[in-house]
Amino acid sequence: MGVFGVIIFLFLGSVKGFSTKSEPCTYNIGNTCKPALANAIFTTIAFLLGALTSVLSGFLGMKIATYANARTTLEARKSVGKAFVTAFRSGAVMGFLLAANGLLVLYVSINLFKLYYGDDWEGLYESITGYGLGGSSMALFGRVGGGIYTKAADVGADLVGKVEKNIPEDDPRNPAVIADNVGDNVGDIAGMGSDLFGSYAEASCAALFVASISSFGTHHDYTAMSYPLIISSMGIVVCLITTLFATDLFEIKSISKIESTLKRQLLISTILMTAGIAIVTYFALPSEFTLFDFGTAKIVKNWHLFSCVAIGLWAGLAIGYITEYYTSNAYSPVQDVADSCRTGASTNVIFGLALGYKSVIIPIFAIAVAIYVSFSLAAMYGIAVAALGMLSTIATSLAIDAYGPIGDNAGGIAEMAGMSREVRERTDALDAAGNTTAAIGKGFAIGSAALVSLALFGAYVSRAGIKAVDVLTPKVFIGLIVGAMLPYWFSAMTMKSVGSASLKMVEEVRRQFNSIPGLLEGRARPDYASCVKISTDASLREMIPPGALVMLTPLIAGTFFGVATLAGILAGSLVSGVQIAISASNTGGAWDNAKKYIEAGVSEHAKSLGPKGSDAHKAAVIGDTIGDPLKDTSGPSLNILIKLMAVESLVFAPFFATHGGLIFKLL
Repeated sequence: MGVFGVIIFLFLGSVKGFSTKSEPCTYNIGNTCKPALANAIFTTIAFLLGALTSVLSGFLGMKIATYANARTTLEARKSVGKAFVTAFRSGAVMGFLLAANGLLVLYVSINLFKLYYGDDWEGLYESITGYGLGGSSMALFGRVGGGIYTKAADVGADLVGKVEKNIPEDDPRNPAVIADNVGDNVGDIAGMGSDLFGSYAEASCAALFVASISSFGTHHDYTAMSYPLIISSMGIVVCLITTLFATDLFEIKSISKIESTLKRQLLISTILMTAGIAIVTYFALPSEFTLFDFGTAKIVKNWHLFSCVAIGLWAGLAIGYITEYYTSNAYSPVQDVADSCRTGASTNVIFGLALGYKSVIIPIFAIAVAIYVSFSLAAMYGIAVAALGMLSTIATSLAIDAYGPIGDNAGGIAEMAGMSREVRERTDALDAAGNTTAAIGKGFAIGSAALVSLALFGAYVSRAGIKAVDVLTPKVFIGLIVGAMLPYWFSAMTMKSVGSASLKMVEEVRRQFNSIPGLLEGRARPDYASCVKISTDASLREMIPPGALVMLTPLIAGTFFGVATLAGILAGSLVSGVQIAISASNTGGAWDNAKKYIEAGVSEHAKSLGPKGSDAHKAAVIGDTIGDPLKDTSGPSLNILIKLMAVESLVFAPFFATHGGLIFKLL
């Protein structure tokens, strides 16, 4: 982070040769703005603040989750309802911490920066974009590193434990079991937390930047300017009320009620938030105003912005529900995948891949509708606030998402502590519901990433002074085709990393089973630490190359090929990244739940496929281990790739516009 902070300072400071003279403003014609050097300093500070907030969110999330998992196991002795409340409340603590932290630090930074900038709002909100960059660059390492850590352990534990040695999941005899349970926290809590925080910070920054060069900024209307922040704070209030529905107003009596309660959370928060947005829009915005629309001013009414935020919010709900349909074992898609396990692993893999590709269709239409409506109503600002609308219920979506790994860990603790079968059944039910809700959370993250990076793309195009991005010019087209390739290159790196780390893990687990006498009979303790070390080393070492790919691409493209080619790269990576991300995470989620469907054996169909250890179950475990890196490493990391490249291009836009395109200048 330190190195990258220095790069930001040097690149942005050199725009006007490190001069300390005031500049004429770019958009607010006729006024003078603060020097470029000040922007460089403040952008670097904002970047470091964003990074620290992101790290803090991940750290606190893991701290809470590790307190909560053992408590959930203990509560599961009393009843499934009590265990659910403990797990859900802990998830909610993390959700609120993150939403509140992100908002607080952003609000305080804006007010502190204002002490220096005074009336120069253009420079102020441009330097605030560094906050989004900091949040996302930390999220990249959290997501990729966490994903490699958790999946290396998971694949190693499953392949040797379940398939070769026929011992149950989370059995203390399995040397990789501790690494596997720790990994759930690293990947799904720290990774997911910093990922959604990144989206949230960037959506706010994109909206604030576009507003600062519109009539809000030039007329210095502070309330209207803060509209994005007011939406988020309304979201926190709404989520507080929503959480009470799950924990206090309706009690869970039976296992079958868990999933419906979690789904109801999404619906309740969306309905309440729609009313909340209406109130905020009515009080915060003037009835008519103009917005910056690529060089022209577009006249917008306040109900137009209400529609933008609301459509983003409801598109998020639609994506969540579609994801749930494709990944929950209560519906036919996953049951078909489970059924295909009868003839072995290969048919399972074919069915799972087909399901993932098919699950892309409706979410993409939902995103397309949201983009069309919000852009028609309020130009780029509309898309930025639509992304904020999708993220406004972030506290609830994170609570639902963090609940998953807490339930999973509770099951692991119950198994390792040798608790009764009844307790294990209850924690398994929490875990199965958590798997589906984790998939819903990933759907949210990917959908919001698509809107956020489009809003950032618009802000970048405005800032770099590009009049129009024309696909027919060769400079843009080469960018487009290279950008579309980047998600594949990135996925190749992350998949390979998980593969090579799990290879080491499998060898280590086998070595321990073969060389430690009495391990399988339960007379000797395995060496857990060596497996934890393999995961830790692999994740720290292997997250550097994919991270470098994402961080360096915009810098290299902008400096050597110029702003137009970079615009092409951003558009290409957005278009292809979203598709791969949705299909990868849904394929993995479906394989995981097909395995759980066979293991639970609730329906007659599931019973016919086997008890644990049958051939169909082994085929399902193989599918699940292939899906692990897809749903927890490659898929979720891709949404950071598309956002991070866009926000980085926005931050460095002044430099690229002044000094970029070296190769084309030489030719």
